[in-house]
Amino acid sequence: MISVFLSLLSLLLPQDSAEIVFAGDAMQHQRQIDAALQPDGSLDYSPYFQSLQPYISSADFAVVNLEAPLGGAPYSGYPMFCAHDNYVDALTDAGFDLMLTANNHILDRRDRGVRRTIQTFESKGVPFIGVYRNKAHRDSVLPMIHDINGFKVAFLNYTYGTNGITKRSEIEIDYINRDLIASDIRKARDNGAEIIAACIHWGDEYKLLPNASQKSLEKFLADQGVELIIGSHPHVIQPMQLKISEKTGRPYFTVYSLGNFISSMRTTDTRGGAMARVKLARDIFGRAYVNGASYRLVFTEPSTGHGKNFRLLPAESMELHPTVEHHRRDFVRNAVGVFNRHNINVPRDTTTIRTSISINNN
Repeated sequence: MISVFLSLLSLLLPQDSAEIVFAGDAMQHQRQIDAALQPDGSLDYSPYFQSLQPYISSADFAVVNLEAPLGGAPYSGYPMFCAHDNYVDALTDAGFDLMLTANNHILDRRDRGVRRTIQTFESKGVPFIGVYRNKAHRDSVLPMIHDINGFKVAFLNYTYGTNGITKRSEIEIDYINRDLIASDIRKARDNGAEIIAACIHWGDEYKLLPNASQKSLEKFLADQGVELIIGSHPHVIQPMQLKISEKTGRPYFTVYSLGNFISSMRTTDTRGGAMARVKLARDIFGRAYVNGASYRLVFTEPSTGHGKNFRLLPAESMELHPTVEHHRRDFVRNAVGVFNRHNINVPRDTTTIRTSISINNN
């Protein structure tokens, strides 16, 4: 039914359109730090996203969850993450326009780490959302509305918690609170937001299906009129659904979990994740709406030693080191199985990505 509705809308006029890509958890484990370490002591992440850069950059806007504070040296992985500033450069070079920071690891370097993260983003001119110096800073940032090809899109970002660590200063972290979320949504609409994207850090780790709490919050957000509900945290993929809101009568898109974007996790379902690509359009009345969505699976090739770094590849890639090919195959089988059973109106995208390497060879 929804596909017919969207097809009719797309035929009935305007050509205005925009595409947004969402990626999951950009992790930074110790094995990644070790592999990125150079003889001069610097950390190099330049190979990480080369194969996906054309796909990410081809969107009009791209969003990623940076799941580590930028707390400065010493850098560390699980359980108390701290990423090098160069990691942000690799993400922005790949084409990401917005960093999400409201996640359970943002306080791993305590309040000082949050403040340094904010300072680093600002010094690099990188937009971010989810943490703030204080309430006044939050009030100056929100509502965060980006003009994406003429579409006014508001972004919100909340986390279920911060692993039991509490702030000790006036810094602000956006936790999941329905009253706060409803207020933020109203302010975004009052300031002209046509589309609202709520990026939520929620769910049970390593579970391939959403829990009752996720489903309840998803319904709340949909009833509030949120058009894009994008989930992270479980470190594995969970279903995606493009549906019509019972309350608003408008299309909305939910991703329960995009899984890992890049990490050094080694269980079958944590070795990769999904990227979601959302299409926006206008109806005959000029109103913005979600016109479609697709997903692309990505897979992390770990360091194979001898100076080799981690890198992220399309999950259908044949460039993988032979020692991880069976892991790729198992990851894809499980992910596609979940999506085929539980996705609603969200197909897989396997079109060829022309990487910079292939372009140079042609």
